[in-house]
Amino acid sequence: MNNQAEQDRATVEQGVLRFLEAQTKRTWDPTADLFAAGGLSSLFAMQLVVHLEQTYAISIRGKDLRLDNFRTVANMVELVDRLRGDR
Repeated sequence: MNNQAEQDRATVEQGVLRFLEAQTKRTWDPTADLFAAGGLSSLFAMQLVVHLEQTYAISIRGKDLRLDNFRTVANMVELVDRLRGDR
């Protein structure tokens, strides 16, 4: 992975963490299971979908709408990175 790609991934990670922290009023580790650790709901997962789509200009559809893609911040960064590459 090149330096620009690493910076892009870090920017996405920081953005997702800021969103989560603003919504939940707590800090998160990028590898923490958001649903096991904080009892976040599937409704909140849909809020994450909308946030990611609007913020990163991606479309999350079909097979990508799996809870595992939203379980950790790291998983969401991977999803955004992959979907950006599919454009």
